[in-house]
Amino acid sequence: MLTPMLASALLPLLLLCRISFCQYSSDQCSWKGSGLTHEGHARDVEQVYLRCSQGSLEWLYPTGAIIVNLRPNTVSPAAARLSVCIKPSADSRGTNIYLDRNGKLRLLLREQEQAQGKVQCFSIREGALFIEAVPHMDISRRITAFQYELVSDRLGHSLGAPCQPCGDAEMLLAVCTNDFVARGSIKKVEQEEEHSSVTVEISRLYRQKTQVFVSGGVRVRSWTGHIKMPLQCGVRSGEGEFLFTGTVRFGEAWMGCAPRYKDFLRLYHEAQQQGTNPCHVDTD
Repeated sequence: MLTPMLASALLPLLLLCRISFCQYSSDQCSWKGSGLTHEGHARDVEQVYLRCSQGSLEWLYPTGAIIVNLRPNTVSPAAARLSVCIKPSADSRGTNIYLDRNGKLRLLLREQEQAQGKVQCFSIREGALFIEAVPHMDISRRITAFQYELVSDRLGHSLGAPCQPCGDAEMLLAVCTNDFVARGSIKKVEQEEEHSSVTVEISRLYRQKTQVFVSGGVRVRSWTGHIKMPLQCGVRSGEGEFLFTGTVRFGEAWMGCAPRYKDFLRLYHEAQQQGTNPCHVDTD
């Protein structure tokens, strides 16, 4: 049991730890820090290294600047063809976010834009993230926070660029590698501010990385869900069955290749006869 004298001696030490040393935590995937740890060194720039395919960053009471280096733990040439997507939290503020390529800065997100929570993607070859604090008299309510994910260049650009049709080889590969693969129909298309939301009914679910399609019940072999697409794709409700493939980003399903199911069957059987299928799909 602590004596009153010992407790009073330890309290300042605990407070000091809480204000400075305990304000920093990091691992390979996520980083959390505080500007209070270098308030007297506002011009210092701290280097942060994140090496996972997804994670988060939280910078409390930002002062000065930090450089966030997103470097996947791989030496594969494919790593150079990755895109980085970041999604700021709804209460993110206190900084401007730039891309830093060899000392040249390009503005990615202003402070006032971060609260909108819009996903921003860029090629990993475009450099590191340079996050600079915006001077404020009161920094106590300022926190910069976002999630990040590394995706293939095509998937990263599809979040904001016009749709491009998938080639035959790309379509077959998507069935083997994408986060979700499902056979079904389009029930409704809703136009939202920056994308379309496609309501689908799934008759056969081949794979889903996370639960983006919800089962209709134990005795009902059907699922429903929503898939997002850029507005430029001009998707419309239509009859017939499709094979939906795509990626899950920040918990949301984004459309990749979506051929009519009969067209996929024809392509799949042709590749099967030629022995060029990258994987087996049960089409019965």
